[in-house]
Amino acid sequence: VQLQASGGGLVQAGGSLRLSCAASGLTFSAYNMGWFRQAPGKEREFVAGIGWSTASTYYSDSVKGRFTTSTDNAKKTGYLQMNSLKPDDRAVYYCGASRLVDVTSRNYDYWGQGTLVTVSS
Repeated sequence: VQLQASGGGLVQAGGSLRLSCAASGLTFSAYNMGWFRQAPGKEREFVAGIGWSTASTYYSDSVKGRFTTSTDNAKKTGYLQMNSLKPDDRAVYYCGASRLVDVTSRNYDYWGQGTLVTVSS
C-alpha cells in the first residue's frame, strides 16, 4: 500500500493550492481518505475526509467553506482544494486511509509522506 502526497508549496494569504494523494495497493471502496495537518509544535489535526465509495465529505470547522476534498476513482487519487488560505493554515499536510469515517489520526491504517504548505501574510 502506498499513498503519495504532493502539491504543497508557498502561497500568499488569500491564495489557493490543490493537494493530491495518489493511492495504490488498496481496495478503494473499503476506505475513506482523510487529510490531516501538523504545524510545528502541534499535534496532527483532522482537516477533511471523504469516502471513496460514498463520496460523503466532512470537514473541520476551521476549514469548512474554504477547503474541498474530492476523489478521482479512475486515477485512484484524492484531492484537497484549499482556497482563501490563511497563515494559520501553514503546516505539513498528510493524506491517510482509514476503514472508518474517522477524525482521529490513530485510527488510520496508511499514511502518505506529507507535503508542506506555507502561507505568507
